[in-house]
Formats: sequence, structure tokens, C-alpha cells
Amino acid sequence: VNIARANANSFYISSMIIQSPNVVLQGLHGRPFIADITYRLDGHKKPVVIFSHGYVGFKDWGPFNAMAHALAEMGLVVVKFNFSHNGTTVDDPYNFADLEAFGNDNFLIELDDLKVVIDWVCSDDFPAIDDTDALQLSLLGHSRGGGITILKAREDVRVKKLVTWNSVNEFGKFWTAERFEQIKRDGIIYIPNSRTKQHMPIKWQMYESYFAHKDRLYIPDAVREIDKPFLIIHGSKDETVPVAYAEEMHGWNPKTKLLLIENGGHTFGGKHPWTEDELPADLKEVVHATGRFLLKNH
Repeated sequence: VNIARANANSFYISSMIIQSPNVVLQGLHGRPFIADITYRLDGHKKPVVIFSHGYVGFKDWGPFNAMAHALAEMGLVVVKFNFSHNGTTVDDPYNFADLEAFGNDNFLIELDDLKVVIDWVCSDDFPAIDDTDALQLSLLGHSRGGGITILKAREDVRVKKLVTWNSVNEFGKFWTAERFEQIKRDGIIYIPNSRTKQHMPIKWQMYESYFAHKDRLYIPDAVREIDKPFLIIHGSKDETVPVAYAEEMHGWNPKTKLLLIENGGHTFGGKHPWTEDELPADLKEVVHATGRFLLKNH
């Protein structure tokens, strides 16, 4: 695998790029969640990409809003959302204020949340309908959100392209034997959040749900079966999800495109909060490559 580098052009954020207020969507599992739309307000139909955040993430984390503006400047309609059980709430979208919900999360719920967002984007109720070509719909996911987007891209024919950033390639790889036995015995374990210093609960139901529905949730099979444009982007120095996972996925499906960001970390230089005017250099490179891929042949 060759390590390629994208052309990291600078971005100019036009005054025509707008971000909508948060829109409340009704989840299928008893919890509402929020989404927003970033796009150029010009009345021209543009491809749409839905972004899924990762574990202990949220749609407004770090430079994600700047990322959305940069992709919108390139000519995309960008939809970001919080998974319904990610620990944030409609009233407090920036903090993990509901750890009970976090502990009740699982991959089936996240797939259903993404379906709700896709249904909304493809409906007549979508606020940016005059600027959106929902027939050119793509998914973009970071880390664990990348795994969810892979699974959804396989099962939803409305998804035409797929991009993952530092994605997991099998959920069970992160479950050590010791951790598995502990959660099976106690029904719950707690994972420290290094940023917030909170202890994030994970309940046995997530494992139980995974093994009961593994035919739907097994990412390697989904990667092999996907027959649509798929770009895998991964940092070569990712400290959380090893770069070997991206190389494995490319091996499972040689039709995929693989871009390794030399010395790139798990968040491509992003951190929370993000107070800079510019995207971090690695993320700027990633965003540019993503936009070019999603806009190709449109």
C-alpha cells in the first residue's frame, strides 16, 4: 500500500455558507436527537453527505463545524447529528449529561438513528430541499461512526458513496477477554473519558445485542459486499484505531480507495474545544480529499 498525500489547499469560508439551527429529530428508541445542516445558500442542487461522529464524540466536537463549512464551500450539503444515546441531550448537546442513555446505547440503535437522518434528508420536510440533491447521498463516518456508516451503506440503496475516517473494522476487536468476562459477570463496566474525567458506562446489553445480530453488525462482511465508491482515509500514526485496520479493509475489498495520512493521528490534529480559525493541517488534507471524492463525476 502506498502512502498517498492529498493536495491540502486552503479553504475560504464564504458568507454564503450557512449552518442551520439545531433540528430535533425523533428517534425510534424513545429519545429525540439533534441535527444541523451546513450548505451554500444558492438554490442549486448539490450532493449531500451525512456525518456520523465516533465514540464519546458529538456533532459539534472540536473542529467538526469548521470541517462542515469547508466541505460546504467545496459544494456539498453537510448534515451532522448526535446519536440519540451518545450521552448528550437536546438541551445540552455539548456535554455528556445523560450517562444512563450512554450506557443503553448499542449498534442497532445507532443504525436506526442514521436511518432517521437519511429518511429526513430524503423527505419533503428537509429544510434545505431547494439546495439538496438527495439522489446523490453519501455517508461519512469517523472512528466508531465509520463502522456504522459501513453497515448502513451496505443495507441502504439510497447511499451512493461512502467515506470513513480512522474507522474501526470490527466492533469486537476492542473487547478483551478480561473486559468481556467482567461485563458478563457484573452487567456493566466503566471506561474513563480522558477529556471529561467521567466514567462512561457500557452495559452488557450492547454485547448481547451484537452477538444476537452479528449477521447484520459484522463489518468485515459488509466491507466485502459493498459495491459502491468507498474511500478509506486513515492516519498512519492513529493511536486509537491501528492503521492496519484500514489496510485490512482495503484488502477485503480491493475496489475501495485507500488514503493514508502520513503521521496523522486519530483526530487528524483536532481537539476539543477548537479555537483556531483554520482547520488543523492533517484534517484540512482529509477534508479536501473527501470533498473531491464525493464530488467526482457529479
